[in-house]
Amino acid sequence: MLKNRLKELRARHSFTQIELAKQVGVTRQTIGFIEKGEFSPSVTLSLKLAKALDCDINEIFWLEGGEEHEE
Repeated sequence: MLKNRLKELRARHSFTQIELAKQVGVTRQTIGFIEKGEFSPSVTLSLKLAKALDCDINEIFWLEGGEEHEE
């Protein structure tokens, strides 16, 4: 299962769900579903999120049971 820390990284940048959604071209609901783990984004959307949050994609997403990004 795909895990993420999108909410944490979004908060660090002081983005609302709406602001981040506009930057990457999706709805606020999509951001919410990703944050709750109810939706796995496409590779394209994942890359857009990483760019918007100025981080590596592995800092946002990892597979459960796999290695989590350590800070």
